[in-house]
Amino acid sequence: MALLPYFRSRLEQLPGHLAYRSFLCRSILSSNSRPLSLGMMSRPQTTSAKVGAGAKPRDQTPRPSASLVIINDRDEVLLVQRNMQASAFAGVTVFPGGNYDPKQDTSIKMTAIRETFEESGLLIARPTSSRAKMPSESALDEARNEIHSNRMLFKDFLDQHELEADVDSLMPFTEWITPPGAPRRFHTRFFVTFLPAASSTGFKSGDKQERIPKPDGGQEVITARFLHPCAAFSEYHADKITFMPPQFYILTTIRDVFVSFPDRATQRAKIQELSDGKFGKMVINPRRTDGNTNGHGNAVLTYEGDEARGGVKGRLHRSEVKVGDGGVTSKIVLRRNFDIFTEIESHWFNTGGLDKAKL
Repeated sequence: MALLPYFRSRLEQLPGHLAYRSFLCRSILSSNSRPLSLGMMSRPQTTSAKVGAGAKPRDQTPRPSASLVIINDRDEVLLVQRNMQASAFAGVTVFPGGNYDPKQDTSIKMTAIRETFEESGLLIARPTSSRAKMPSESALDEARNEIHSNRMLFKDFLDQHELEADVDSLMPFTEWITPPGAPRRFHTRFFVTFLPAASSTGFKSGDKQERIPKPDGGQEVITARFLHPCAAFSEYHADKITFMPPQFYILTTIRDVFVSFPDRATQRAKIQELSDGKFGKMVINPRRTDGNTNGHGNAVLTYEGDEARGGVKGRLHRSEVKVGDGGVTSKIVLRRNFDIFTEIESHWFNTGGLDKAKL
């Protein structure tokens, strides 16, 4: 099958393509069953401490972190909205995730599963014996709070219920490193997994409805819900939610797969293909430059492989962004004019210093 132009992501360039993609998104949404969602998401308002005049931000070694993209059997993605008072990315809509904790996590995949459980209540785990019984709703909620407060080890909770984290179901889906000079820097490994293919507590017998995600009481997130990428972008363009560039990039990629390949089996096979290929191994180091944003913002973030970052002349791998308070981006336009299945070149990327042997 010839690849449709969405994988080249010439976003916002051709009005006809935008209209056609919007039509396809509307068609997908109208054919889906009632979305599984919780709560409404309002336009985030952010505040931030300002660096003193003449002061330079202290450079930091990026903290290892992980984020999990969970796709259910309605082609909806789990999204959480960060607390408005969060120290980083306040109010932004993201995939669940957080920092690697050597006391809690045996691997970076464990980080993704633990943080997803803490923030949404979804536990990607499987029984270790035939005697194992899935924890009750109340037991899951109590454990979330205890683990988040460091009064309980995630591993101990799993052992108590004869469960193990289903790390094998997590597939790599790019890595992103915060640029030097930012107040807080992270090296985030993104993973993707599918429900109900992944083991998950809270499944009910018969129709296997996944446990409805719930926010964590405002400790880190204020909403948690499954939303189709097309619906998520409709809210984004209506200024109801905001994304940061990594989440925008990844959700755009998943949206394009859903739009280009309507049957679910092919969609999942294509996402698996991206994970197994060079796309899944990309380590992206955004670099902010002064450049023409075509009226879409106040900065350009170039990525590896762009013509300004080692790519051939005319190769675009960048986002035009409008950066607001706290570094939160209120507008993003992705320019990616190459085939992400066949035209990614390995020499564009490096590991960025993450000790993968350890994590």
